[in-house]
Amino acid sequence: MRERYYLHRLNIFSLVVCALLTGCISYQPRVLVPSLTLSAQDIGLNESPVDASRNSGVDFGIEAAVNESDSLFNVEVLPGIRIRAVNPGGPANAAGIQPGDVILSINGLETNQPDVLYTLARQTREETEFQFQIRRDTTLLQASVIARPAQNSGAPLRELYRVDPIATRGGYRTELLTISGQPDMAAARIMDIAPDSPLLTDGFYVDDIIVAIDGRPVGSAQGLINSINTDYELGDTVSMTVFRNNQLHERELTLWNPGRRISRLSLLPLLQYESTLSPQRTSFSLLDFWLFAVYRFDHSAGERRHQLLELFSFSSDYGELVEETQ
Repeated sequence: MRERYYLHRLNIFSLVVCALLTGCISYQPRVLVPSLTLSAQDIGLNESPVDASRNSGVDFGIEAAVNESDSLFNVEVLPGIRIRAVNPGGPANAAGIQPGDVILSINGLETNQPDVLYTLARQTREETEFQFQIRRDTTLLQASVIARPAQNSGAPLRELYRVDPIATRGGYRTELLTISGQPDMAAARIMDIAPDSPLLTDGFYVDDIIVAIDGRPVGSAQGLINSINTDYELGDTVSMTVFRNNQLHERELTLWNPGRRISRLSLLPLLQYESTLSPQRTSFSLLDFWLFAVYRFDHSAGERRHQLLELFSFSSDYGELVEETQ
């Protein structure tokens, strides 16, 4: 009975110590992760997104953007793409489409990303009639838009594909995919894979077409990149639906993992350790009583400084700036 009592108290003590240690230890990435600014679906290379990024294909005469709600307090992305501008005399203008209208589908293809509109324009080579399903306020409309071949605007920039330089380290281009027995959909074709990309490790190849992530359609190349970098953490494993050799496959991808390191360990007044990557600095103190410490160590950039009993201090590997005259 006495042994059980002491064992029970020992377990409680161990739990308390573990809880205290957990609260005193902080972790950060082992490798400094660069910040990433996500591109808009339409990067706006000039005033006509279709002509600028696609020097061949057709022109709808429309500028579109993601359909965000009008609320300032609860911004959400709603189905469809919102028309920002309609070119005077263009095909959309002739069909009666107005700025502010929301395109829900084109020829039955859902359009939840502007890149779908521009990809459809790029892949059409001759004058073609398209059926647009439009929502104007609370009214559902249908418009027949006769797209005309786009004239070469001589734009100096041409979009090749979208790039995710961190999580998957790959390049993607929006593709319109037709699978027998299923409605047409927009997906992301892999255009480039970096040598250190997790795509290589997990068996993905250039020209694979990613249809969905964890069962959710990617919608476009930028939609894939946005989802990977906002919905998941580095190091997470995601399930991707891949179209390869005319078949759908489920493959798992483990996103690039920068690793973890201890950035802070504090057991005051016994010891304290801190480390940062930007700026690169490491500090350590032993028996630190706030105003007085038995030993302090600080490593900042190229300088190492040791201090003992707050009385003795010396530095090493210190770089001195010397001005030279010609």
